[in-house]
Amino acid sequence: MILLFDGVCNLCNSAVDLILKKARESHFKLIPLQSDEGQQLLKEFDLPLEINTVVLIQNNQVFSESEAILEICTHLKAPWSWLAVFKMLPKSWRDKLYRFVANNRYKWFGKRTSCRSF
Repeated sequence: MILLFDGVCNLCNSAVDLILKKARESHFKLIPLQSDEGQQLLKEFDLPLEINTVVLIQNNQVFSESEAILEICTHLKAPWSWLAVFKMLPKSWRDKLYRFVANNRYKWFGKRTSCRSF
């Protein structure tokens, strides 16, 4: 399972730290969107290089925005896994909330001066 995330976003990096601590199994490959490998994967899956969302690639299926977040939650220990119940809400509602947070994440949580690497 590959998780592409914004490597300079403080919120995104905190989420990655949470995933590393709370994952039921350590089967996430974490790759910053800004890295060469991240950019190559975006090309490979026909996604825009300037994408403004988290991307989860699982079994050659691509999840983004709220779908990616909720799918990630299914792989975390409780109580985080319980958040997957929000999949029953309309995707349009979830994605609207996701985009609101995504569009304000730098203002609210700040940015790193360099991209995180693993």
